[in-house]
Amino acid sequence: QLHVVESGGGSVQPGGSLTVSCTTSGFTSDYSYIGWFRQAPGKEREMVSCISKSEDRIHYSDSVKGRFALSRDKAKNTVFLQMNNLEHDDTSVYYCAIGRIETMDARPWVGGYWGQGIQVTVSW
Repeated sequence: QLHVVESGGGSVQPGGSLTVSCTTSGFTSDYSYIGWFRQAPGKEREMVSCISKSEDRIHYSDSVKGRFALSRDKAKNTVFLQMNNLEHDDTSVYYCAIGRIETMDARPWVGGYWGQGIQVTVSW
């Protein structure tokens, strides 16, 4: 059984930084990609970033490229999403998922394993 738990959300002012973490357990050879998603009220779920099992390939959506950075601590089975220069539009529930395919298309990830989501709010 694969488990995914997000942590580290909260509130931050525009221009500030925040790091959210994703701790996973029960990796298998089939499910070995980690993806971050977000969903704001009234909007569709958007894929933010993903990382391959080998760590040498990291992808970002255009909306966060240059501001967000993904990293991984294999010993702790944890992936970190460092979010810098945050904007009001970054306010969302952020989700982490384990998937089978390395893709920035969110649809194949639906069949993966998901965390419960964590709120990130950017406001004064």
